[in-house]
Order: sequence, then structure tokens, then C-alpha cells
Amino acid sequence: MPLHLIKLCVGCDSIEDLAAWQAERLRARRRAGERKPRLYHRTFQTPKRRAELLDGGSLYLVIKGLVQVRQPLLDLAEGSKDDGTPCCLLILANALVPVRPTPRRAFQGWRYLNPDEAPADLKQRAAHDLVAMPPKLKKQLAELGLL
Repeated sequence: MPLHLIKLCVGCDSIEDLAAWQAERLRARRRAGERKPRLYHRTFQTPKRRAELLDGGSLYLVIKGLVQVRQPLLDLAEGSKDDGTPCCLLILANALVPVRPTPRRAFQGWRYLNPDEAPADLKQRAAHDLVAMPPKLKKQLAELGLL
């Protein structure tokens, strides 16, 4: 059974913001000469449960107090921050998969997320409707348990 990670997506207002930011990041890496640029997130701590995470796990992202989207994890790699400090790279698939919005309080770093606690993926039509909904309304409905 796959294990997941959950992390806050600080500075992002919506799934569309995240998608635009990631698309720009890939374009910048192509311009810098990378042949096959990949999306990754740098984290100080390396997850110890690598095999479980790479057995179909995803990175779930909390946007504006709601778990709203996930990205499948492809690999964990060693990397370095801009200042040369070592870090772990969470290598992510390019796909953003909308999930049922679920309230989540703020926390630092990442946390493991068991499969039975992970929000369900949204069907394509429901995801489209939900993405178009104003963020404040989406949060209120999720807090009431209506989403």
C-alpha cells in the first residue's frame, strides 16, 4: 500500500497558480539547457520510508488551508539548495490531480499521510467545477463538510 506526503503550498492561491508556477519553472530549466527538465520540491529532511512512498505515493498540497491537489512522486534524490546546502529532492510527475478539498491546519515541513487519510481524487467534471469556485466559498463549504 503506498504512503503519501503532505506539505503546505505557501504563496500559492489556487491550483491554477501552482500549475502556472510549475510551467514557468519547467520553461526556465529548458532555457537553461536542461534536455528533460523535471519538477521537484527541495526539502531539508529526507523521508526514511522511501520504498513505501515510491510504491504509488503522492505529494498532497495544502493550499489556503485546504488539501486541494496531489502530484505523484516519481523519485527521491539527493540535491543541494542554491547556497550549496544538501537537501532531498522530491521528484514529481507533471500531473496535478485535484482532490476533494479537505481542511488542514498549518504545520511545518512535510508529514507522512496514510492512504486511508488521503482525500479522494475528484472526477474530471467535479474538478473543473471546483476549480472555478471562488477560494473563500470552497473553504467554507469544505469546513461545513459539504465538499
